[in-house]
Amino acid sequence: MLSHVDDAQQPRMVDVGAKQATQRVAQARARVTFPDDVAAALHAAGYVTPKGAVLTVAHIAGVMGAKATPQLIPLCHPLSLDKCDVVIRMEGNDALIDCTVSCLGRTGVEMEALTGASIAALTIYDMCKAMSHDIVIGDIRLIRKTGGKRDVDHSAGAGAT
Repeated sequence: MLSHVDDAQQPRMVDVGAKQATQRVAQARARVTFPDDVAAALHAAGYVTPKGAVLTVAHIAGVMGAKATPQLIPLCHPLSLDKCDVVIRMEGNDALIDCTVSCLGRTGVEMEALTGASIAALTIYDMCKAMSHDIVIGDIRLIRKTGGKRDVDHSAGAGAT
């Protein structure tokens, strides 16, 4: 049975009350790909547009997104995050956004990491869309998670930082 539906196939929030609190860490990545001319213009301008410093604003938005996950994803538990790091680096025409989140809790933080990376990517798009609507957000994925029932590590194929 899926954990987010009951016997009558109705949605439910999973009961984690009996689970032991453990240190939970998750890292997710999103990729934003710019057309050649937009990537060149952003680089030449120090990644500042009329809307502001693109990577700085996206960094802040990523942290805010991770913290707001239970308001955005209906069945996510509200978590007290201990840490949220957002790192954005340019690789050719791509902005690679890594969001790493940790907490001491009874449920994992992968949704917070995925949401943080996604919101940072959406912020980059928003701040650059006046330059082109051909910007592509993609490859949003979990890189690794630890501390739950099972650990996951996809970093070997993701070029994790």
